[in-house]
Amino acid sequence: MVGHTQAADCTEVIRIRGVEKVFQVGEVLVQALRGIDLSIRQGEFVAIMGPSGSGKSTLLNILGCLDRPSSGEYFLGGEDVARMDDDVLSSVRGKRLGFIFQSYNLIPQLTVLENIQVPLIYQQEDLEEHRDRCIELGSLVGLSERLDHRPNQLSGGQQQRVAIARSLVNEPLMILADEPTGNLDSQTEIEVLGIINDLNKQGRTIVLVTHDEIVSHYAHRVIHMKDGLIDREVINEAQGVVS
Repeated sequence: MVGHTQAADCTEVIRIRGVEKVFQVGEVLVQALRGIDLSIRQGEFVAIMGPSGSGKSTLLNILGCLDRPSSGEYFLGGEDVARMDDDVLSSVRGKRLGFIFQSYNLIPQLTVLENIQVPLIYQQEDLEEHRDRCIELGSLVGLSERLDHRPNQLSGGQQQRVAIARSLVNEPLMILADEPTGNLDSQTEIEVLGIINDLNKQGRTIVLVTHDEIVSHYAHRVIHMKDGLIDREVINEAQGVVS
């Protein structure tokens, strides 16, 4: 499942240069990021690792347009998003990014199919027009028989499969996953990672934050962070990606 040889496209999906992030906690300034340079190309699978307080979650929030850097540049698909106002940034986030979270973030009152459709609602898309695609995505993650079920009728692994399908509905430029297997048992973890890995084989760009070394084995590159900086970068030669 992990040994694929697809080479990443040379097109940059993201490029950040000199990105810093400073938070004010009371009267104290905390520098969470201290000048990050990072490029990720189309079709890459990148894992970001590091201890608590290393800055990896802050970096993910910036990559996901959930926050802006205090200084530095961030280009997403060639667009300078670092200086966009909140409304434009929200639009870019909804149209160009897909998210997978540790806690699934499903809406309990909605069915599997309706949860997959949620990003379309935010983008004011016609749900009926995209219904067949949402059904297809449910089938892609192995839930074709459960589209009318609600989250409390699903296992944790099935709920994460819904979240994966939801992340794909807007045909995002990049999928950002925040500890996506953190709440799963080891067998379900492998199954979910297999789905994410297959998406990458199909050309999806994946950026995944994790504490789990097993997860990092699926990535083309592993970025290790420490004290708000990229401490080192490891190329996974078994994944046969970049020069």
